[in-house]
Amino acid sequence: MKQLLQRLDTGETLVADVPVPQAGARTLVVETRATLVSAGTERMLLEFGRAGLIEKARRQPEKVKQVLDKVRTDGLAPTLEAVRAKLQQPIPLGYCHAGVVVETGPGAGSFAAGDRVVTNGPHAEYVRVPHTLAARIPDGVGFEEAAFTPVAAIGLQGIRLAAPTLGETVVVFGLGLIGLLTAQLLRANGCRVIGIDHAHPRLALAEQFGVIALDGGAGDVAARVLALTGDVGADAVLLTLASTSNEPVHEAAVMTRKRGRLVLVGTTGLELRRDDFYKKELSFAVSCSYGPGRYDPSYEEGGHDYPVGYVRWTEQRNFEAVLQLMAEGRLDPRPLITHRFALEDAPRAYEVVTGGEPSLGVLLTYPGRGGAPPTRAARTITRRAAPARVGAGTAAPSVAVIGAGNFAVRTLLPALREAGARLHTIASGAGASGAIAAEQFDFEHVTTDLDAIFESKEIDTVFVLTRHDTHAALALRALRAGKHVFVEKPLALRESDLDEIEREAAAGDRMLMVGFNRRFAPLTEELRGHLAGRAGPLSIVITVNAGAIPRDHWTQSAEQGGGRIVGEACHFIDLARALAQAPIADLQLVSARDRLGRPVDDIAHLALSFGDGSVAAIHYLSSGARAFPKERVECFFDGKTVAIANWRRLERYGVRSPWRARSRTLDKGHAGELARWMQAVRAGGPPPIPLDELLEVSRWAIRAGAMAGGSAPQ
Repeated sequence: MKQLLQRLDTGETLVADVPVPQAGARTLVVETRATLVSAGTERMLLEFGRAGLIEKARRQPEKVKQVLDKVRTDGLAPTLEAVRAKLQQPIPLGYCHAGVVVETGPGAGSFAAGDRVVTNGPHAEYVRVPHTLAARIPDGVGFEEAAFTPVAAIGLQGIRLAAPTLGETVVVFGLGLIGLLTAQLLRANGCRVIGIDHAHPRLALAEQFGVIALDGGAGDVAARVLALTGDVGADAVLLTLASTSNEPVHEAAVMTRKRGRLVLVGTTGLELRRDDFYKKELSFAVSCSYGPGRYDPSYEEGGHDYPVGYVRWTEQRNFEAVLQLMAEGRLDPRPLITHRFALEDAPRAYEVVTGGEPSLGVLLTYPGRGGAPPTRAARTITRRAAPARVGAGTAAPSVAVIGAGNFAVRTLLPALREAGARLHTIASGAGASGAIAAEQFDFEHVTTDLDAIFESKEIDTVFVLTRHDTHAALALRALRAGKHVFVEKPLALRESDLDEIEREAAAGDRMLMVGFNRRFAPLTEELRGHLAGRAGPLSIVITVNAGAIPRDHWTQSAEQGGGRIVGEACHFIDLARALAQAPIADLQLVSARDRLGRPVDDIAHLALSFGDGSVAAIHYLSSGARAFPKERVECFFDGKTVAIANWRRLERYGVRSPWRARSRTLDKGHAGELARWMQAVRAGGPPPIPLDELLEVSRWAIRAGAMAGGSAPQ
């Protein structure tokens, strides 16, 4: 299928070949019939992409601070590489979409194949969306009108915050796409509406909808609003414009009555004048897109709806309300349509949006495919022919990669390519990220069909780089399919899954590897050289300045991520195990607690003891400063101390050598890990980490997570 993408480094838009997505749990696959270009949001993205680095930095000062902190801790070269990789990664465009359901996954609500729906999907011939972000299109409403639903819902959510009542006067400040739809919605609500804009064609359209239109460039607009309201002022003002000036908020405050309401739906400068709000006791709110559920991973990604008795208007229910108004003829977006382009001509559409030609509703059209379920062949794209076969002992291992997220693209795939693997297939859920990675790293195939990977006789090794809750099941499928398996940590979230993996791995001749990369870092190898031949027990202290992650992030979820002890601190349990070179005998954990007495599992201290009498303390902390170094490893033994400082230098005390090794490029061992793994696959073993050691570390990590309150070791 075709999908529209944009490069953030250049602003270029491109129509890419992407495999058709496959429905998963609580999701739908929808065949597209029409999408709407959101002129404000998408023009902003294009202008950001076309801006130079200095202008990009000026527009995102908070990101600049993060970059500077990373330079202090990781060094200039790794930071520049990370920034460059981020900007070079194309992103999907669009969020106003209408089409026909062709496939539903388990738990996808009451939707069925053949339903006509609105979604917030991107500009693509097929999209996969959670069922909570879809709404049925009523009879009598066409796909083109329905595609306006998400932008209309943005205006509707602003109206809900303003809470106008029948007969009130409401000003819509900015008559772009959202403003004109908002004005119609207010008229349908029984409000007297005053619209303000500079563009005369938009003012004329507003008058067609029964709006009192005021030219914002002709004199004191606040005074004219006051005159129209008998010097009382408007009951509410909705700011639906895009501006960097502080004047719109000031003018809105002047034209609003005492105890009136201001709601920001678009963007504007926010240096507020206290007197504007103090003397009138004005209320000011910022509307969040199309309603409750927006940016909530549980709602948007997990497909978990809010009970209607407690949250009356969610994203989905706002969509439904907009569509109902269209069906009743009280909201009509058709006069707003100014341009239509086929998807293949989408770059021309963006030239119109960003150019001088007047435009408002720019639609992308799609060929109807009859609403039939996509064929299996449509889920895999062959990009290039397989390489010629060479001698059996020298053939590069043929690998498939499941997952194309940021970590895969920035870290593992470059190292995997350097390790000499044959990049056979990459898979991703929605298709776009896999297609982007396939182009960047020159995979032979890209797919959304996992069966194609497990059934292929050409693939030797499967890399599992997906979310944590899928690791165990995918590793088992790969082992049962006769593949070697590399699983990015953690291996599993439950001990019962580990038991099953252990039985499967022990019964066959396939190797299993977990991405415990730090034991393969050059500085770790150097440190282990100093530990060789030690006489007494080793004492290890590992400090991890992990940084805070929002509590609603998937990694913090016991079900999806396992919590940060299982999901990330397992790295350091493995590192301690590798340095001690003895089995873990015991592990104890103490975690912080919040003011309600609940455990905070990402502020925790782990104490480990080993079979040879060695001990380790792992301090895993999310509460430190970003500018503080992220990781420090200290080893005390035989009157000596050797420390790794943030994977950039080795400090040595009591050792016959300079106390500090020269500064070097930050290397956490990913390249060394994959080189060793690929060599083991090529040679037929042994694995870089013995199976029993992988399982041992994974079990103790799961138990530690349970102690911290982040997961259960069942």
